[in-house]
Amino acid sequence: MADAPPPLSDDARTRVEAAAFRRLLSHLNETRPDVQNIDLMILAGFCRNCLGDWYRDAAAAEGVPMDKDTARAAVYGMPFAQWKAMHQKDATPKQLAAFEAAQKKHGG
Repeated sequence: MADAPPPLSDDARTRVEAAAFRRLLSHLNETRPDVQNIDLMILAGFCRNCLGDWYRDAAAAEGVPMDKDTARAAVYGMPFAQWKAMHQKDATPKQLAAFEAAQKKHGG
């Protein structure tokens, strides 16, 4: 059994979490822009838009009001409309059916 990692200070933990979040965004937006948000929702129950909502919620918790478009731009690395035009495809009937099934399964 592996030893537990050494505890991180709050500051170090924040830096590590921020780096992991930035790497996730890079992976989703630069390495895998072909992965559609609907597929993320079907498989994981969240998508890039959810990350934008969580980002906005975290900003609000810090006393920084942020609108949806600003939060999404922070996640997508560009305005959402621009990313959508470049990368988002229309959902297929198969994707829509899988999404509906996933929503029912998870109580969404």
